[in-house]
Amino acid sequence: MFCLVTWMALQAFLTLNKVYSSDTNSLPPRILLLGILPTILLIILLFITQKGKEFVDSLPLVNVTYLNIVRIPVEIVLLWLSLNKAVPQLMTFEGRNFDIIAGITAPFVAYYGLTKEKLSRQAILIWNFVCLGLLLNIVVNALLSAPSPLQKFAFDQPNIAILNFPFSWLPTFIVPIVLFGHLASIRQLTRPKREGK
Repeated sequence: MFCLVTWMALQAFLTLNKVYSSDTNSLPPRILLLGILPTILLIILLFITQKGKEFVDSLPLVNVTYLNIVRIPVEIVLLWLSLNKAVPQLMTFEGRNFDIIAGITAPFVAYYGLTKEKLSRQAILIWNFVCLGLLLNIVVNALLSAPSPLQKFAFDQPNIAILNFPFSWLPTFIVPIVLFGHLASIRQLTRPKREGK
């Protein structure tokens, strides 16, 4: 918990000091280098080290699944940001972002699939892969619409929100947590049942 709070504080410091927004022409983009890449490297570390794998396997699968409910308020915030010209419409459920489906279905999968065991492990596994795809879809769209040398679309209304506080926490904290949750779930669901949660 201390590490998560420290990471969030660091990202707040970097954002409030305009490290991400002051030079949008840097390559790689600063938010990618200082905010996203470290979380990706940490996730990789957790999946390749023995202690990391033990930690991943110790997580309660039902809790990790419920965690996806956070995607509902995130999508509402993105819609609000779009209405206020801080992100392009394509990043909302009115555009190319269908990530809210993961948030809406998460409590049903957690309760009926894991608590009540009414769904097969294969069905829950498929749900995780689909929701992982939804997450990757919005991540790619968000990065390619942010003002940087990598920007490919949404030039009329770029994704400026993620370069400002507190919305920088979306790509540097919330997305990595959700990504990690899916990867942890997939690992547990593909292991022998006696070892899964």
